[in-house]
Amino acid sequence: QAQFVESGGDLVQAGGSLKLSCKAARMITSTFNPAIMAWYRQAPGKQRELVATITCGRDVNYAETVKGRFTISRDNSRKTIYLQMNSLKPEDTAVYYCNRYMQELSWGQGTQVTVSS
Repeated sequence: QAQFVESGGDLVQAGGSLKLSCKAARMITSTFNPAIMAWYRQAPGKQRELVATITCGRDVNYAETVKGRFTISRDNSRKTIYLQMNSLKPEDTAVYYCNRYMQELSWGQGTQVTVSS
């Protein structure tokens, strides 16, 4: 089983919304709960970039490009993090991944988000 299992990606029109989920399938609860978790994305031909982070205390930070449109959250009981994406733009098109921030584990397959104009 993969370290992380991302889901929820889809093809949507600009202005639409999606909610992504990521289950830390192989992290044990005592490791997941205190971890700073993050969403990343990688667009075609570009490097992977950080989108948002969330601490165990639920302090959040966002890339400037998504601030005000995306919301990261977590459910420790499910070892799952989420990314609510609103007002989607074509430039949000990418494969979205989650991982532990600054102490990355092996990457999952990601989930494809495609925003049409």
